Amino acid sequence: MHCRQLPLTLLVLMFISTSETCTLRKRISAVEGEPFYLKYCPSSSEHENEPTTRKWYKSSGSQGRVELNSSSSPRITLHDYVLEFWPVELDDSGFYFFQMGNSIHNWTLNVIRRTKHSCFAEEQLFSKTVEVKKTLQINCTNNYYEKLAIGTSLYKNCEKIENNKSSFLQKNAEFEDQGYYTCMFFLYHNGKLFNVTKTFNVTIVGDHSYVIPVLLGPQLNHVRVELGKDVQLNCSALLNEKDVLYWNIWENNGKDPNVHEEEERKIRTSEGKWQASRILRIDNINENNLHFSYNCTVAGKEGIDTRSFILLKKEDPVDIPGHIFTRGMIIAVLISVVVVCLVIVGIIYRVDLALFYRHFMGRDETLTDGKTYDAFVSYLKECQPENGEERTFAVETLPRVLEKHFGYKLCIFERDIMPGGAVVDEIHSLIKKSRRLIIVLSKSYMSNEVSSGLKQKPESRKGQIWKGKQTDLRTFVYREKHISKAKDISSLDMYNF
Repeated sequence: MHCRQLPLTLLVLMFISTSETCTLRKRISAVEGEPFYLKYCPSSSEHENEPTTRKWYKSSGSQGRVELNSSSSPRITLHDYVLEFWPVELDDSGFYFFQMGNSIHNWTLNVIRRTKHSCFAEEQLFSKTVEVKKTLQINCTNNYYEKLAIGTSLYKNCEKIENNKSSFLQKNAEFEDQGYYTCMFFLYHNGKLFNVTKTFNVTIVGDHSYVIPVLLGPQLNHVRVELGKDVQLNCSALLNEKDVLYWNIWENNGKDPNVHEEEERKIRTSEGKWQASRILRIDNINENNLHFSYNCTVAGKEGIDTRSFILLKKEDPVDIPGHIFTRGMIIAVLISVVVVCLVIVGIIYRVDLALFYRHFMGRDETLTDGKTYDAFVSYLKECQPENGEERTFAVETLPRVLEKHFGYKLCIFERDIMPGGAVVDEIHSLIKKSRRLIIVLSKSYMSNEVSSGLKQKPESRKGQIWKGKQTDLRTFVYREKHISKAKDISSLDMYNF
């Protein structure tokens, strides 16, 4: 080695040896009652330009930074780049700063309370997972306190391992080896004895390298086939690398010539397991192949597993029995007759059904339309003998049926018009307040334009009778031949009033 390379090599070795004891993590936990240290490792450039001032500070809660020195506490020791606690206590939790010249480095320290009935703190565990039959190794090392330790002991579940003569444990893992292993280092400082612990949570898991071979799928498989056709039976298994997968295809009189076993296909899964498949091809299926058990077997040192495949003849589609067909036709005809009867009844009694539906639903869509009357009744009001039937129908029959029986409110000229006003204006106003217009129509009604009350004002279109579209009303006209039929009154489309 050249002389120029020697200083560089020594510097690298020194950095590697010291970096293991440096406090690199910004958030650190410590156990109450144990020695603890914070160490800052300067870089090579900081070594070359090493300043003369190095200070440690602590800050906790509302307090500002407080400089630490040898007189701060008898438990605190400062030397070079190290801050030591002999031991650390709960009150030592807080923020720590190391200042070297203009450079400042900080850590957050959290002191954990020690459990009274345990030799370790659960928050300070190192997890270790070992497969059964593999090497379990516990090495009690502490790079910082190793030179100061006067003794080291190894404990399992807080009980000392008596037959272990050193602080190093190495053995083939068994399931009973699972537990908590605590390395305890004994230190002597200023006439007092201290101990530092390091605990491993060891979990023993099963051997992942070997599996119990198992075939995939149901134990018994029935396969429907057709004579003269070909079929392929696929057998898949989860197995180890050296396990064997095969078909039992030999019969009592020898091997069937139309049965062929293909080569095994084996792949490795992403989990490190092996999965294999083997296809049995049967060509030109005959009667000898039916109801015969073709067995697939996987075998290895971890176990054996078998699945069976039985070929069954596919049944031809069966025609519908005659009695079932006849019964179905009768039911279809009866359903058709019932539907036709329901339609006929609905047509005959459509009015009654509509009124029943309206009464059952109880729907009222007229509360917000601003109308006062459900219908305005227009009829010939002259009391002549030939017009008596029309007036009786309008004044007596309509109110009796529509108002008393069905609850509608009619506007009848003789009954509801206010005396003293202009007749035409009153009629126009009442029509606007009505949802429908009912006209009791006859020849006399058409010839008598004055008493009908439906002529418009003179300044509007003369000679035109009010129509449904102009008044935004739906007009119902009752001719003479319908007046005496009380049944027809209920057939008015009064549902949408």
